[in-house]
Amino acid sequence: MIRLIQSRKRHHVFWEKLPDRPFDDEAVCDDHAVILVVDANRSYQTHLGFGGGFTEAAAIMFDCAKNQETALNAYFSLEGLGYTLGRTVIHSSDFSLQSRTYLKEGDTSLDSFSLQEDDALIVPLIKRAWEKASGLWLLASPWSPPAFMKTNQSMAYGGSLRHTHRVMWAEYLVRYLKAMQERGLEIAAISIQNEPEAIQTWESCHYTIAQERAMVEALYAALNQDKLSTKIIIWDHNRDRVAHRALGVLNGTDDKVWGIGHHWYVCESSENLSVVHDRYPNKHILFTEGCVEYSQKALNSGSQEENLWRHGEHYGRNIIKDSLHYTEAFIDWNLYLDEQGGPNHVGNYCEAPIMIHRADGDLTYNPSYYYIGHFSRYIRPKAKRIHCTISVNEHVYATSYQNDDGTIVIVVQNEGGIQSLQLFVNNEPLYLSLPDRSITTLLI
Repeated sequence: MIRLIQSRKRHHVFWEKLPDRPFDDEAVCDDHAVILVVDANRSYQTHLGFGGGFTEAAAIMFDCAKNQETALNAYFSLEGLGYTLGRTVIHSSDFSLQSRTYLKEGDTSLDSFSLQEDDALIVPLIKRAWEKASGLWLLASPWSPPAFMKTNQSMAYGGSLRHTHRVMWAEYLVRYLKAMQERGLEIAAISIQNEPEAIQTWESCHYTIAQERAMVEALYAALNQDKLSTKIIIWDHNRDRVAHRALGVLNGTDDKVWGIGHHWYVCESSENLSVVHDRYPNKHILFTEGCVEYSQKALNSGSQEENLWRHGEHYGRNIIKDSLHYTEAFIDWNLYLDEQGGPNHVGNYCEAPIMIHRADGDLTYNPSYYYIGHFSRYIRPKAKRIHCTISVNEHVYATSYQNDDGTIVIVVQNEGGIQSLQLFVNNEPLYLSLPDRSITTLLI
């Protein structure tokens, strides 16, 4: 039998369990049906998991939650989204109360290094999530070195890491990894720099290809010296230039880099990821950050109801497209934000799947939360993406996986009107009607 779980914009239905269906005896001849073919005998990348960002903003809002256990379960229990991944911020980002580091400014000895401010709210949240999920795979990312290590003497407005401070910055990063280890939190991977081509009014640092390659060398040496198994991830920026950066940085550092991170801002050109995979098939490709920016007019041009649903579709469509191009993991940005889309020390407000109201601590679940759940609740770590092909339709997207237990998971997203679907799974047919503006998960 086939289990079906569906969410649809009409009547605002989320995660509805439809009646189980057997396969049909034969295919239906429907000239207007989208045709989807799934073949479990052809497999691709192994799935690492789904997760979100443990920003200072998220920790502050979690502390405000009226029912913290409910907020934790929503993400890290199997009844919620079943998250098994997380991303941590090394000192501060735009989603911090202010720019800060773990040092007294100018301390080249690093003797003043302390995670005291992280220990207030951020570390306790990660520990509770770790316990709820029975362990997490964590990625750490820096937004900027301390100001005194940079060419512009500021943590904001880009600037670059001084080459004379490269070894010191690598040691600083290793100190963070060891400090988290001392707190019982193992960091599985670290990226060289969040968005190395971005020059922002908040924490940012520009790296050329040569500079990122040099930093890979410095960090790899520092990790080896301290016998840390943390893996190195490069790029951690948008998909549009991921292939160029991978080709440049991995030329000479291939043996030192474990994976490539990418974000969804600027474009949806997931095809670039296949270029990276085909050139470097041994490298792991991860989606490391994405959110809906309130300043993004294209996603915020209508009623609030329309905007929120469109944001959910943005999540679903990007997860599907990235999965078809060898992405192994999906890490959302802030786990929780307030009703304004913060706190954020530069007013760069965004949406989170769960918003927490400051006044009463109530949780609001956005459609994006449910869209993620159509994947994360059913496609579990170690699942293999399996082959699927779909006839051309500008509104319908699909992906498919097979879990360790043999369960086949198919997710079909329809962004248009009512649409018929003729599905074949290992040659067995199933005819479905997809409601307008809907997402459907099939479990076989």
